[in-house]
Amino acid sequence: QVQLVESGGGLVQAGGSLRISCVASGQFFSSYDMGWFRQAPGKEREFVIGIMHAGDTYYADSVKGRFTMSRDNAKNSVYLQMSNLKPEDTAVYYCAADIPPYSHKAYYRERAYPYWGQGTQVTVSS
Repeated sequence: QVQLVESGGGLVQAGGSLRISCVASGQFFSSYDMGWFRQAPGKEREFVIGIMHAGDTYYADSVKGRFTMSRDNAKNSVYLQMSNLKPEDTAVYYCAADIPPYSHKAYYRERAYPYWGQGTQVTVSS
């Protein structure tokens, strides 16, 4: 069982920046595929960005050029750096993980990730 804990959410003005973090349990974090999803009020949860164990990174079109994701395997952590934030980025952001032997589902699908954090709220004011 993998536990994920997000932190760092908060209130930021439009155009500002924010970094949120996710710490995972387990001894083999370097083998985890990690993703960030978000859910805005009244909307379905959507893929934001993902970084795989081999290092390849995938972005939703809506965040390309504004969001980046990184991982620190020594700290069992991933980070989501968000810049030029917009009010439409307001959502609960969830960290998700897939571990070996992997789900082999598309990285942008929720069902690709068996493990989820509790979420952290990001609010962007206009």
